Parts: sequence; C-alpha cells; structure tokens
Amino acid sequence: MDALDLLLTRESALKLEAPAPSEADLDTIFQSAVRAPDHGRLRPWRFVVIESGMRERFGELMAEALKRKNPDADAEMLSRERAKPMRAPLIVAAAARVQKGHRIPEVEQISAAAAATQNMMLAAHALGYGAMWKTGEPAYDAGVKTALGLNADDEIMGFLYLGTRNGAGSPAARPAARDQVTVWAG
Repeated sequence: MDALDLLLTRESALKLEAPAPSEADLDTIFQSAVRAPDHGRLRPWRFVVIESGMRERFGELMAEALKRKNPDADAEMLSRERAKPMRAPLIVAAAARVQKGHRIPEVEQISAAAAATQNMMLAAHALGYGAMWKTGEPAYDAGVKTALGLNADDEIMGFLYLGTRNGAGSPAARPAARDQVTVWAG
C-alpha cells in the first residue's frame, strides 16, 4: 500500500472479527510503534496485549472499574461493560510511562506514546486489519492500570481493538483539511 493511500484511507472499523493479527504481524505493528518521534529517547510507550482467552477477564476488570466509579451501576450497565472486550479478537492497551520532573515535558512524553499508538493503527491498516481506538473510564482507572501490569500513574492512551474488519468503516465525516488551517501573518 502506498504511504499516502494508507494515510488517506485509514478509518476506524465498526465491527471486528477473527482472525486477529498473527504473531508476525503483531511484531510488525509493535516495530512500527517504536519508530514514533521520541524527544529525549525516553521510550515512554508501554503495550499490554490482551489475547482472545483473556478478554472475558478484562471485561470483568472493566465492570469492576465501573462499579468503583458508579456504585449504583445496574446489572445491565455492568453486562454492557463486560461485553466491550468481545468487540475484537485482540486488544492492545497502549500507555505512556511518564517520567515526572524530567527535562522532557510530560506532554511530549505523552505525545510520543500517542504517536506510537497511531503508528500501530496505521500498521494494522497497512497489513489489512481493522482497528478501533477506544478509551472510556477504564483507561483512567488505577485498578485497571495495575491489573494490566502498568503503574497506577501511567497514562493509558487507549485500548486498540484489532482484528479483521467485518463490513464498512466508521461513517464519521471528515472535515475539509483546509478548514483546520490558518496562515500566520506575523
């Protein structure tokens, strides 16, 4: 796939199914991640793979986080939360391990991890897979972070849902690029 075609055709999948990226393809996806810009070479990104067999446990973890945040969550809300990891055969939690007080500002460290996450989305697309980048409350929950082996103060960029696209992509309209641009006049 041509690089510009890759950039101009990437969109989030609406539905994903098996197969997930193979081990070789997943390795390529991670190799693309670590090519992201990284001021200071801090390598702030962390990736946690949630394979198919662990999705139910991850759903329980997400439901527990919802219950902590909203003790009044009813059974239907908890059931919906438990079902979220079943949207794709593979999930990668992408996070930033920020070095607080470092000469490299925290925003740049988070930006490097976000760029790595975007590289993963592009690599998945280039390899013919679909992807969704999701966050939600579990991304900000210290219990979820530590259960995934991250530090409680790490910043989860998102949960990348990866698999084979089933149907069309996201119908979200894209803005005209030039509507987002101004020319500075001094």
